[in-house]
Amino acid sequence: MASALEDDDISTDDYYSLLNVRREATNDELKAAYRRLCMLYHPDKHRDPELKTQAEQLFNLVHEAYEVLSDPQARAIYDIYGKRGLDVDGWEVVERKRTPAEIREEYERLQAEREERRLQQRTNPKGTISVGIDATDLFDRYDEDYEDVAGGGVPHVEINRMHISQSIEAPLTTKDTAILSGSLSTHNGNGGGTINLALRRVTSAKGWGEIELGAGDTHGPLFGMKIFRNLTSRSFVTAQCGLQFSSRGVRPGVTTVLARHLDKNTMGYLQWRWGIQSSMNTSIVRDTKSSHFTFAVQLGIPHTFMMMSYQYKFQDDDQTKIKGSVKSGFFGTVVEYGAERKISRHSVLGATVSVGVPQGVSLKIKLNRASQTYFFPIHLTDELLPSAVFYATVGPLVFYLAIQQLIIRPYVRAQKEQDLEKQRESSASNIARKKQEAESAVLLMQESVRRIIEAEESRMGLIILNAWYGKFVTDNSRRHERAKVIDVTVPLQCLVKDSKLILTEATKSGLPGFYDPCVGEEKSLKVLYQFRGVMHQVLSGDAEPLRIPKQFNRRKGYLWMNKIDLAQRLTAAEKIFLMCS
Repeated sequence: MASALEDDDISTDDYYSLLNVRREATNDELKAAYRRLCMLYHPDKHRDPELKTQAEQLFNLVHEAYEVLSDPQARAIYDIYGKRGLDVDGWEVVERKRTPAEIREEYERLQAEREERRLQQRTNPKGTISVGIDATDLFDRYDEDYEDVAGGGVPHVEINRMHISQSIEAPLTTKDTAILSGSLSTHNGNGGGTINLALRRVTSAKGWGEIELGAGDTHGPLFGMKIFRNLTSRSFVTAQCGLQFSSRGVRPGVTTVLARHLDKNTMGYLQWRWGIQSSMNTSIVRDTKSSHFTFAVQLGIPHTFMMMSYQYKFQDDDQTKIKGSVKSGFFGTVVEYGAERKISRHSVLGATVSVGVPQGVSLKIKLNRASQTYFFPIHLTDELLPSAVFYATVGPLVFYLAIQQLIIRPYVRAQKEQDLEKQRESSASNIARKKQEAESAVLLMQESVRRIIEAEESRMGLIILNAWYGKFVTDNSRRHERAKVIDVTVPLQCLVKDSKLILTEATKSGLPGFYDPCVGEEKSLKVLYQFRGVMHQVLSGDAEPLRIPKQFNRRKGYLWMNKIDLAQRLTAAEKIFLMCS
């Protein structure tokens, strides 16, 4: 796809699709396609005043496409900026006499300047809200006379802790960034807060440094420094030191992390921490397209443990993941398992069941919405009760399926329809213009199509019997949807040459005689054709290349049909005549 200086689509005319050539097409390929369309649309070939006017418009459009793509400088500008880059009256992007390489360098410079302007306007907010819930009364009953107490028959569920944190980044220059963060926490009626300010500077392409200042009513003032440095292309190191001031004095702390790429998908880490919680930790993390694996061992005060986790990633549109982990140390043993799934464009919902000794059973629900995280740890019981494990596992699954059917899917469907409607409204005038051009092109193709069919029939060649382009509904679950297709039999037959039809890898809506009948929706091309007296059918995606007929028609997706009595049917030429008249 051609790059663009702006995020929005800057070109409504795809010159490559109009000429039906590859984006890497040579000058000879461009010239052959241009000559063929010129013979079709040349105004002098049409005597009817209305057809002559329509031919002039299409001829000028084809000539414009050829002029741009046959000129190396103009083609480089078009490939990068789209059609807007060629409009002198709009904004002059680069000198027209530069080479394609110089044009691309200029484009990269302009992109860097644009990114800098965007950077200065971006704050990149991030936040976390955590609400701890104590639901042990649902499963733990310590008092035998509990039910005799007034209100004792209703389990007591309460919020026992809450944590809120927020941070924003304010880019000062392309190298300097200020980070402001704060947090509030409360636990069983006691709480406090902190505020931190960090200044980060990129010192070179290999590293950066950061200074942090903080204050709070629980730990006192904080001063810290952090350094990141790439040692080689496969390893890096981070070093962090801090001074925590409190009523007990100054508490220093140092943390160092050394990381190295073991292979393409595997990282190894070594961490040393000295200070309030001294420890040594080593871990291996392997992340692939289908899985994520972590193994870690830590020796330290007060926590020494060994941990192993595995996550499997399903290759579906919802980015479903299932995970499990085991962590064992001086504190006990914890087994966790769970899953997460994308529920909308910017939201991911996850649930994890934690079973441990002596921690008991907990359910952790997490919702990521854009850059905000909402976390709800629910403590169910202090003991290992099978009933708690069962309800913690089945409950969220049943709840998710109900919410998915009643809320999420209808919302996503409505949001998609709303986005499509906005896209249709914004492109309505352009689609109307393209539709008019396509109808004019079909009228101008009639004579050429008659000659092509006569030549193909004389040698038992390629005849396009029927062709449709647009959205097809074949799934029974989507029978309520309406198919949105247009008849493109004539335009496709016009593209047949020497008993072959070749379409390049580009959207077919830009081909002569085509237009987009369903903006923003998935489209395909369905062709019923006759070759050597035998009928075949093929279905091709919108941007997929197509070449028919295939040798022996062995390619998967082709539907073979038995030979029919052609004498009992209308000839292809008669069908085209009836469709065009």
